[in-house]
Amino acid sequence: MKKNKRKKRVSAKNKKLYIITGIIVVLLLIIILCWAFWPCTNSIPGHNNGNNNSGGYEVEKKPIIYIYPERETNITIKVSKPENFTVTYPKYNNGWEVKALPDGTLIDKTNRKYYALYWEGMHYGNNEIKEDGFIVKGEEVASFLEEKLEILGLNYKEKEEFIVYWLPELEKNKYNYIRFQTIEEINSNMELFIEPKPDTLIRIMMEYKPLDKKIKVKQQELTKVERKGYTVVEWGGTKIN
Repeated sequence: MKKNKRKKRVSAKNKKLYIITGIIVVLLLIIILCWAFWPCTNSIPGHNNGNNNSGGYEVEKKPIIYIYPERETNITIKVSKPENFTVTYPKYNNGWEVKALPDGTLIDKTNRKYYALYWEGMHYGNNEIKEDGFIVKGEEVASFLEEKLEILGLNYKEKEEFIVYWLPELEKNKYNYIRFQTIEEINSNMELFIEPKPDTLIRIMMEYKPLDKKIKVKQQELTKVERKGYTVVEWGGTKIN
C-alpha cells in the first residue's frame, strides 16, 4: 500500500512537471516565431534594429513651419499622422491653433509668441538613394543650398536657418547625395491640413547620404516657386543610412 501511494505521488509530481515544461516550451516557441516572422521592432518609434532596407524608417529632423498671412488671421494646422511625431513645439494637441501676423509672428491661446512651429518624427519609406538627385562636395554645400533653396522659394531668413542647421551635417562629408522630395512624397508621409487654406504652400524635405566618393545620378529638376499672397512654408531633412 505504501509503495502504491508513493508511486501515485511521484506520478502526480511528474505530471505537473510535464505540464510546466510544456508551457515553457510553448512560450519559447511563440517568442522565437515573433522575432523570426513579425517586424516587432519596426513598430516601436525610436528603436533602430539595424535594418536599413525598404520598409524601415528614418528620422525627419527639424521640420519647421512658418506662416505669413496677409492680415492677422486665426489659423489651424493638423497633420495626417500625428502618431509619427517624436517631438513638437509648441505642443501638438490635436492640432496647432495660432493667431498669425503678416510678419510671421505666431501667438497661441496663452498669448505666448513663436516665430514658427516645430516637429520631428519618423519617416517610413524606401531608405535608399533614388535615381535622381545631386552629388555635392562637402566644401560646396553652402553655395549649392543657397542656389537651390532660392529656386524652391525660401526667403533670406528661411534659407539662412536651413543652411545654418544643415551645414555642419553636410560640410564634414567628402561628398553628399542630396535630393529634395516631391510634394507627393512629402504628403504621403505627413500631409498638412491648413485652415484657412494658404495661397502658396511650400514644403521642402531634403534627403541626404554622406559619400566617400562620387556616384552617378540623374540631376534632379527643380521648379521655380513664386510666393503669392498668404504663404505657409515648411522645411526639414532626413538622412539616408
